[in-house]
Amino acid sequence: MGLDDPQETAPTRLRERSDARILRDYTPGIQVIGGCTSMNLSSDWVVGFVDGEGCFFVGIQRNPKVSVGFQVIPEFRVVQHQRDLDVLHALKRFFGFGRVCRNHGERWEYRVRRLEQLKIIAAFFERNHLRTKKRIDHRKFSTILRMMENGTHLEINGVKKIARIAASMNTGNRPRLSAILDEDRVHSDAKAPDEK
Repeated sequence: MGLDDPQETAPTRLRERSDARILRDYTPGIQVIGGCTSMNLSSDWVVGFVDGEGCFFVGIQRNPKVSVGFQVIPEFRVVQHQRDLDVLHALKRFFGFGRVCRNHGERWEYRVRRLEQLKIIAAFFERNHLRTKKRIDHRKFSTILRMMENGTHLEINGVKKIARIAASMNTGNRPRLSAILDEDRVHSDAKAPDEK
């Protein structure tokens, strides 16, 4: 059977061809023409792709230059192998902002960190619902964005509240955030010398 044989199914062709870009030939809205990939992504496609490959992440880093000593860094990202770099650029075009940059090694990412742009992405996923556990992470992420918009991250107690929410996102295995919360417990359990 050849590739043009109508009796041959797409899965059979996928197994027979070694072309690394074959999946793009069978994805609606994605065409390879003359070696260049053209993608017109739909909202449904973006939701499905982000459900599988995206991440809503909130990092908290020590920063002595800010008044509370910690900086809250929310970000949305999608990581792909460099062979699928076109998909990341298509996501950037779809949303109209963000950055495509190297993650590490042969991995690249589409990343958004600006609060105003993150609010647009959060609103997109409020209108176009995620289907997996990532839906719960999105809700928590949106809550943190609202807290930041209200200035909650500018007070140490607000940073702690954000850290508790962020620690429950994604895998929940966030040793650095746990350390921030544990450090706080250590300080709150210690009594000042004059309180003995």
